[in-house]
Amino acid sequence: MSDHDLQTAFPEAADEIVYVREVREGELPDSIAPPPSGAKIYAIHDSNGARLALTDDRGLAFKLARRNDRKPMSVH
Repeated sequence: MSDHDLQTAFPEAADEIVYVREVREGELPDSIAPPPSGAKIYAIHDSNGARLALTDDRGLAFKLARRNDRKPMSVH
């Protein structure tokens, strides 16, 4: 994901809480290829539930949120 993509994915809203959670099977958009068997995908959602970004690395999801001045919280 490029810096431009991140700026688009994370609109201006400093210090907003975002939520990181594992994406369940069947929840990926049709435009995203399903991950290999056993692989996990994590989504970052804003406080309204809108998906901001996807990644296959949970730690990276938290880093992306913080890099964009958000406060990430884990959702199970």
